[in-house]
Amino acid sequence: QVQLVESGGGLVQAGGSLRLSCTASGRSFTANAMAWFRRAPGKEREFVAGIWWSGGIVYYADSVKGRFTLTRDNANNAMYLQMSSLTPEDTAAYYCGARMGLGHLYNPRAYDVWGQGTQVTVSS
Repeated sequence: QVQLVESGGGLVQAGGSLRLSCTASGRSFTANAMAWFRRAPGKEREFVAGIWWSGGIVYYADSVKGRFTLTRDNANNAMYLQMSSLTPEDTAAYYCGARMGLGHLYNPRAYDVWGQGTQVTVSS
């Protein structure tokens, strides 16, 4: 199966920027969609941004529209999340997910493979 590895998290002041990376490895890369989710302390995992791989259509959560940009690199099986104008409310562990089956793009239960997560902390 596919393995996912996230990187790029860290500590940043409010208003700053970070770029997260998710790299997929393995013999087969057959995901129909990939997405970024995040989980803040004491809260459930929530959808941030996702992409339908074949068509490249990207969807964003309302909370990050205009601030976050999801891009992909097909040649390297990589996905990125450029985050700008960060606020303390963006503080969370960010996870990369991939799905091969059915389900909504924003439903974490539809995803089959997850990375280990990368921590983003935004100070005020």
